Amino acid sequence: MTAPLSTSADFAAPPGFRERLGGVLRALGRLGLDTLYPPTCISCRAATGEADALCPACWRAIRFIERPFCERLGTPFAEDLGAGILSPQATADPPVFRRARAVARFEDGPARRLVHRLKYSDRGELARPLGAWMARAGADVLADADAIVPVPLHPLRLWTRRFNQAAALARAIALKADKPFEPQWLQRVKATRSQVGLSREQRAENVQGAFRASPGAPIKGRRIVLVDDVLTSGATANAAARALLRAGANDVDLLVFARVVTGA
Repeated sequence: MTAPLSTSADFAAPPGFRERLGGVLRALGRLGLDTLYPPTCISCRAATGEADALCPACWRAIRFIERPFCERLGTPFAEDLGAGILSPQATADPPVFRRARAVARFEDGPARRLVHRLKYSDRGELARPLGAWMARAGADVLADADAIVPVPLHPLRLWTRRFNQAAALARAIALKADKPFEPQWLQRVKATRSQVGLSREQRAENVQGAFRASPGAPIKGRRIVLVDDVLTSGATANAAARALLRAGANDVDLLVFARVVTGA
């Protein structure tokens, strides 16, 4: 008797085969792209060993923010004063948001260059590596977050700029941290002027009433991580956090790529 012909079921792939094959194909694809387009530093464009990375010189030039720092504002301390210590600024003028975390100091060099390229030079691909660094820097605030919400642009500003860097960063962070990305929960309803060159008091006045929670957004009782590119005086973050808290958010934390650090 002739043996029956084999069917596709006789050649079932072992468990995990497709996933491993996909990983191999992706690695080969990256190798091919690296051969055609060798990876360069995302800051200075010098040659690097991998994509979406900094060269050694730029890595050394960035002043990363690491512990010890103020638990409320995330500003670095010169020495370790113990767990949970707050800075004098956080005690004297506490922010509306609960905690702030940042990757690096915002000063001349790679950190400022990266922010400006993302914000003004249509370098949207920078959101992926910057967002990954932010997810690591903000691991503690992301751990119990229910949603990632970017600081929105006013529709007129978005139309002229065509790109909201905060939303791009928030999307990358949400993917990295496996958290919901909710760009529609917060609206910018006031077309404010640029904060550049304004005093601390003028900044706060400029953004007063600039934000509101979107009608019907399920914000009540949620823990929200608010995302922006840079933290300076905190006026914009405070105004945005206040709108979310008024809508019933349980608490609001802030995660930025860079922050201004004065006196250090």
